[in-house]
Amino acid sequence: METMNISLPDPLKAFVEAQINEGGYSSASEYVCALIRADQQRQAEERLEALLLEGLNSGEPSAMTAADWQEIRREVEERLGQHRTG
Repeated sequence: METMNISLPDPLKAFVEAQINEGGYSSASEYVCALIRADQQRQAEERLEALLLEGLNSGEPSAMTAADWQEIRREVEERLGQHRTG
């Protein structure tokens, strides 16, 4: 694990210390890691929402056929196979 040093003004340092005491974190490092993970999750959710909106706005909807679902399954299986061997 890498180490990163940060400087905080006194009010922010006090806020972090309060969050550690009130939030059940064992250290400032644990608190910062939780913040970073939450930000990663937020960004992933924003990306997913953008992709969903792109899909919704991509044109007129059409009914999915059995062939469509089979093609989706084939592509997923292919990607999973590449992921496992890659």
